Amino acid sequence: MGILNGNPKDQPLHYGEVFDIWSFSMKAKGSISVYRAYQYHAGDKDLKKILGDLINQAELESEECDQILIHNGIASSPTLPARPEAKLEDIPVGARLTDPEIAALVSADTAASMVICSQIMGKSIREDIGALFGKYHMTKAAIGLKILEMNKEKGWLVPPPLHVKRPELVEA
Repeated sequence: MGILNGNPKDQPLHYGEVFDIWSFSMKAKGSISVYRAYQYHAGDKDLKKILGDLINQAELESEECDQILIHNGIASSPTLPARPEAKLEDIPVGARLTDPEIAALVSADTAASMVICSQIMGKSIREDIGALFGKYHMTKAAIGLKILEMNKEKGWLVPPPLHVKRPELVEA
């Protein structure tokens, strides 16, 4: 007889899984609010589309994580109030985030989120939890690739120092 056999959804969550799922849901809810603010600041249509994709993904993540928590008798993280809509023209120039700034912020946030997904996958003992965060990781990787391509295309990418000097190959 094995330990924790059967349907993973019927198995208890360990404390680390509870904390990670609750925290991830809270982060997703915060991301929805912040990404909506970024949408109001963004002028570029491609950036707005990616922000829409990020909002949709964060809404899905918070909903799925909350369902797991509630199913296990744990209160979900609080939902933030809806952000009032703003028009780009109404935001003072000195207070406005630029499109390259927003793109850099969502790039870094997406990369950090992938790291968190990997950590949660590594700590999970329930297969369904590991698989769920594997799904989130793959989705974030795909969105991250879109962000990278957009940053390159628009000239917004700020690369680290590039190694351009290469050793000459010697044929034997």
